Amino acid sequence: MDSDPWVIPLAAASCDDQRIGGKAAQLARLQQAGFRIAPGFCVTVAAYEQFLRESQLQRVIQMELGRKPFEELRWEEVWDAALRIRNRFSAARLPLAVVQSICRTVRTLGSGTPLAVRSSAPGEDSAQRSFAGLHESFLFVVGEEAVLESVRLVWASLWSDAALLYRQELALNPLRSRMAVLIQEMRTEDRSGVAFGRDPRKDQNEHAVIEAVPGPCSGLVDGSVDPDHWLIHRAARQVVTFRPGRREGPAQNEPLLQPQDLESLLLLLDQVESELGWCPDVEWTGRGSCLTVLQARPITSVRHDPNDKRPWYLTLRPDKQRLQQLCQRVAEQLIPELCALGDRLAAESLEDIDDAELADCIQSRQALLERWKRIYWDEFIPFAHGVRYLGMYFNDAVHPQDPYEFVGLLRGEDMLASQRNRLLQVLAQQVQEFPELQRTLQQAAHASSAASVFEWEAWASQLSALGGGCQFLEAFQTLLRQFMDVAFGGLRLIDNPAPLLRNILELASQTNSSAASVESREEPATQELEQRLLDAVGAARHDEAREVLRLARLSWQLRDDDNLLLARVESQLLRALQVAGARLKVAERLNPDAEVRADAVPMICAALRNPADAPLLLPAALPHPAPLSPRASGETPRQLVGQPAAHGLASGSVRMIRGPEDLGSFHAGEVLVCDAIQPMMTHLVPLAAAVVERRGGMLIHGAIIARELGIPCVNGVPNALDLLQDGDRVTVDGYLGIVTVGVAEFRLELE
Repeated sequence: MDSDPWVIPLAAASCDDQRIGGKAAQLARLQQAGFRIAPGFCVTVAAYEQFLRESQLQRVIQMELGRKPFEELRWEEVWDAALRIRNRFSAARLPLAVVQSICRTVRTLGSGTPLAVRSSAPGEDSAQRSFAGLHESFLFVVGEEAVLESVRLVWASLWSDAALLYRQELALNPLRSRMAVLIQEMRTEDRSGVAFGRDPRKDQNEHAVIEAVPGPCSGLVDGSVDPDHWLIHRAARQVVTFRPGRREGPAQNEPLLQPQDLESLLLLLDQVESELGWCPDVEWTGRGSCLTVLQARPITSVRHDPNDKRPWYLTLRPDKQRLQQLCQRVAEQLIPELCALGDRLAAESLEDIDDAELADCIQSRQALLERWKRIYWDEFIPFAHGVRYLGMYFNDAVHPQDPYEFVGLLRGEDMLASQRNRLLQVLAQQVQEFPELQRTLQQAAHASSAASVFEWEAWASQLSALGGGCQFLEAFQTLLRQFMDVAFGGLRLIDNPAPLLRNILELASQTNSSAASVESREEPATQELEQRLLDAVGAARHDEAREVLRLARLSWQLRDDDNLLLARVESQLLRALQVAGARLKVAERLNPDAEVRADAVPMICAALRNPADAPLLLPAALPHPAPLSPRASGETPRQLVGQPAAHGLASGSVRMIRGPEDLGSFHAGEVLVCDAIQPMMTHLVPLAAAVVERRGGMLIHGAIIARELGIPCVNGVPNALDLLQDGDRVTVDGYLGIVTVGVAEFRLELE
């Protein structure tokens, strides 16, 4: 056993052996010094390296992290790369010799013994850096197969998004990262917790901090159990403060630890610090003579460092309990509240209130918008991680060949954008049924392109006299009122219905055979995917799997809806500003050509409240400038490389969508090129032959919608809006993530 290169028992490990990583080395040293440590062993770095060699995963890692410079990758792109790496790790075969060594050693501990499987990377939990929480840990693992799977996932967690980003922050080369795995018997005593040799929030070293929970320490670590908390003067052995944890039951306020238990922990801190030479953060379980050290690491952060992003990286790892808490608050309280707010603001009459009241109204709406933007970042975005939680859960259980197969489980969610798009299809069908209505709408669309002001009311009166016109107008007004009262790019979409008319005409002109060549693959049905997940996890975990599905589907639906609902509140702020601007112009207190935008709120409100002040002068509204030619040198790129976000192959002409003024210019069969698909513009995607986005990520709106519709999508293309221009002929390869400019070579070969 001692000569085994893949497995080293803790009792036989050398405390300076780099093959077992920092966490295991510290426990080995404490065990040799006489501390009570749970029996176990370490799967060495050499085993990990052998796994990489036999599976050729190092090439996979290099490819995934080499698509473009790491510092240029957005977090979504890093997460995608991490998911693909994790999926390959999960599917790769473990080396037979490593499997035999691990299984043989597990049997020495007892095949039915619950085990803890934890990371122990070289350099992890050192005095210079802490990777606490960034790598995977698995508790109560029983059986050889379960241990092998846990080892595989601990290895894969070396390449998680959080771990990759943290290594970049520390200027560590991710490609040089290695991982050992610590496996120990689970100790399930009646008390567990953490003990800090000093208060990690302070500079001073005289106070220790002890936290305790009933049962295993995992409840404290994952936040599911509120701990008892003591602040103790180490030298005097006196409790400075005590805060009981919030627990149910008659004994909820009784301390979990008695004075002698606290003394045992203080003595443990003294002894660990003396042995290891640094002030420790100790994870422990048990009491008195049964006190067992689970982990010991240095306290690396004395006070909050604004440059330390590790706490933020930790929030990027979805936690089911946190998602459940957010789900209840977001779905049951925040989204209904935001929806009701938009309805209330839209129903308020602004024309009849005086100037001071209008100023108050504008400022109130601005404050509401800022409040909801904070809620968006603090709660809506974290809840969106429910989709990513599903991705890891599904892939770990099913081991699909396609790491994004789980996206099929999100099909058909009834989002606001989906409701809007269905109504657009209804309007397009009405246009197809009535040729005269279609001709008149085409005339209106042409007139809107030629005129500086589109007289929609005049055209509406003409439409009402045509066959199908009244029905069309009623549905169109519903569309505007329910779905287009949103802000996009600082403008209210409801103020300009002409782009929507042109979009409806394009939908009506579509036939079953698209002008662009599109190749896409059949996706498994949602019910089939759900059944595969249930079969993979087993009957005992069906309720758990269904809960993960529920959270993911709600998080995807509400993550889309919250954008539109927030944009509606912004639209109502802009409406109030428009009323104020018109009023000030009539009173000659604002220049007639002024453009009143959200950044003018303080000046507009001051002008409303102080009529005696000099007239307000704001910048004039300017027409949307034509984009500067990105290819003044005359050079045309041949290929652009991004991320394959939706499978398929399609060719078409480029149409740039930079803002709301471009929405009406999109034609069926064109390739939609933009910074990122927003929920305010997803109705264009069914018209597109393909989608190209600068922003990267498999779970951003454009990627999921394109995949659902079977439209190829390549995203994460740097400078896509600068390197392409309207009219370019491109071929979008959603399999390889390549955009070819000009006639595709395979077509040249056929001609």
